[in-house]
Amino acid sequence: MGKRLRTQRRGSGCPHYRSPSHRHVDDVRIPHYEGEGTIRDLIQAPGRTSPLAVIDYADGRKSYQLAVEGTAVGQKVQIGGESVKPGNTLILSNIHEGTLVHNIEGQPGDGGKFVKTAGTSALVVSNGRKVVLSMPSGELKEFDPRCRAVVGVVAGGGRVDKPLGKAGKNYLTLRSRSVANKVTSGVAMNAVDHPHGGGSHPHVGGPNCHGRNAPPGQKAGFIAPKKKVKRK
Repeated sequence: MGKRLRTQRRGSGCPHYRSPSHRHVDDVRIPHYEGEGTIRDLIQAPGRTSPLAVIDYADGRKSYQLAVEGTAVGQKVQIGGESVKPGNTLILSNIHEGTLVHNIEGQPGDGGKFVKTAGTSALVVSNGRKVVLSMPSGELKEFDPRCRAVVGVVAGGGRVDKPLGKAGKNYLTLRSRSVANKVTSGVAMNAVDHPHGGGSHPHVGGPNCHGRNAPPGQKAGFIAPKKKVKRK
């Protein structure tokens, strides 16, 4: 029997769980044009974990990009070319092995979709017919050599080092990203509210693993978990 689960309501575009887009500064995509610009300012971006760099280009255009560690106001950055410096945007085929990159395009020209969280970066492992990157999760992922990426590490990596101090600060921090700071577990709910609910005491009552193609009402617990492998 289908249940109205919190995660499913959030994914359906319900207004209660929409991200506060009116507070977002920009979508932060790599521009489609090439040229050299100057970092005019570093600003805070509500809803993001890292600051943004305001870049002015010589032709009068302006763009917002993720701030890179080591860059400063007044520094020159470039889109295109072959200069491998922090803050520059290049195609992956022009970035040599061992370089740290972020804001990586999944398909050439999509503006960047991978590695955009504060303090994260991917490592260029090999460069050939396909460019292999070591992602922050440790996964080795292949990319088209024509995809673009920004050289360097995303700024703001020390944000988790400072304690929040009180529950109210945690609530406000998560609210800016449209994330609930308190989540009720399924076993604490009634049977009509969650597949894990009900019973005279808190227990799931059966396997909590479901396949990727299971109907929405059954998707509660572990979704398509990986099979355990015995260590030799």
